[in-house]
Amino acid sequence: MAASSSSSSSSQLIIIYFFACIFFASAKISTSNCYKSIFGFGDSLTDAGNLVHLYPPGRKPHMYFPPYGETYFNRPTGRCSDGRLLIDLIAQHYGLPLPPPSSEAKDGGNMQSGINFAVVGSRAMDAKFFEKRGIYDTVTNVSMWDQLAWFKQMLPYLCHNPSGCKIFLESSLFLLGEFGGNDYTHALLSGKNINEILPIIPLVVQTIASGAHELVELGAKTIMVPSVLPLGCASSYLTYYQSWNKEDYDELGCLIWPNHFASHHNQLLQRELHRLREIHPHVNIIYADYYNAAMQLYRAPSKYGFLKGGLVTCCGGGGPYNFNPFAPCGNYPATSCEEPNQYINWDGYHLTEAAYRWMTKSLLEGPFTNPPINGFCPSEISEAQVSQI
Repeated sequence: MAASSSSSSSSQLIIIYFFACIFFASAKISTSNCYKSIFGFGDSLTDAGNLVHLYPPGRKPHMYFPPYGETYFNRPTGRCSDGRLLIDLIAQHYGLPLPPPSSEAKDGGNMQSGINFAVVGSRAMDAKFFEKRGIYDTVTNVSMWDQLAWFKQMLPYLCHNPSGCKIFLESSLFLLGEFGGNDYTHALLSGKNINEILPIIPLVVQTIASGAHELVELGAKTIMVPSVLPLGCASSYLTYYQSWNKEDYDELGCLIWPNHFASHHNQLLQRELHRLREIHPHVNIIYADYYNAAMQLYRAPSKYGFLKGGLVTCCGGGGPYNFNPFAPCGNYPATSCEEPNQYINWDGYHLTEAAYRWMTKSLLEGPFTNPPINGFCPSEISEAQVSQI
């Protein structure tokens, strides 16, 4: 019986992997002319290595050590996963190269196909906002506004005249976020309670919407703005806020209260984006529902090939959820699982490449973008127009 069960599980994984490969291969071919470049902003869900360059000389963050990057890159790149992130998969879906971190793009390369400005730990709000509330960041003080400022500084190197910039920006896809998760997580870890955090959610959401408006003013025509993930299903939250009260958990084993305030953020964000669409009816402002794209995996992990379940992390330092804040993935004595593709959670805060692959599929061809992103695509740009950029 055990051998039969193992064989069935293996067959299931092969079938899932086969259809996933077909999807990404065909998507890349069919949509390769949709966008000419992709630009990313955000935190550790998007950072491709910028935090590494911001660290003091001689020091490296834990995500710069194995087993990070093992699945796709065969080495750590500074990404907080075993492989590619959502922005990488979205870029490949549209036939674009992986956008390099801005800290490396400055040194050369094809910057016109896209740049990634995200930094691990980034928040929507700036450091002063939190310091006034007694919240201090030990990871980074980079905000969304800092990243947008970096983009504006680099813009003259991407396009050389007003008409060229107009064409360039209109033919680019902008991924603004995820922002918000660190705004709340850092506040909680600084000792603030949920009642102190709830009043700042509308301010965070308004700031994200202001960032989208800033991109529109610059000339962007297609902007994806992601929601916050279901924080209550992250093994970090499940460890930090472990409760003996069964009523604090939902039927999946996720903590209810973090998911409630994440959902509140997401509802307010959708409202703000709707308001922006009314102000800018000719701009594609797309809500990317990371929350529900991830929740579908947590609700039925085995359906998507996550045979180890959804709540235990692949790479960690032990405990009920294999998460130990004093032994993060990449540092001794943390250890990693042999098959990350069977896990949703990678290191307690972030997901595996396998999870991101399914989320990308759901976002780009499924029901988790509003309006649906597969209904938008810039019209073909002629070679003559490209030469003007």
